[in-house]
Amino acid sequence: MQYRFTQTILHSRQDIDFYNRECIVCGKGEKERTVYFDARTKIHLQKYLDQRSDNDPALFVSLRAPYHRISIGGIETRLRSYGLRLNINKVHPHKFRRTLATHAIDKGMPIEQLQQLLGHKRIDTTLHYAMVKQSNVKSAHKKYIS
Repeated sequence: MQYRFTQTILHSRQDIDFYNRECIVCGKGEKERTVYFDARTKIHLQKYLDQRSDNDPALFVSLRAPYHRISIGGIETRLRSYGLRLNINKVHPHKFRRTLATHAIDKGMPIEQLQQLLGHKRIDTTLHYAMVKQSNVKSAHKKYIS
């Protein structure tokens, strides 16, 4: 049985390519796409996998034995508890996705590449994810129009 994480299927250990720092995930409509991670994530992910004592092929498993592939509810519960400990309200997986999109736009990532990264068919869906800072609009105006 496979569980969905913000419409992306949680994959198995074998789906990670540590050398290229990428992983194949399956999103809406069973469409596969590649996601990437940085060197810090690679280190933490390897450490997490090395510390696990189970043989479950799932990438992420429950905290207690018997270990099973973690469900979306399990992920949401963990994130909420981390948020409460840090006094951060409304922590959920989708918030991380929106934050990633917003930071990418703020750093100048072309919207077409962000669309590909997020796995969106339509660019207007991507635009709904990214919050654009007014200061960025002003600097873009100076750069491209003034």
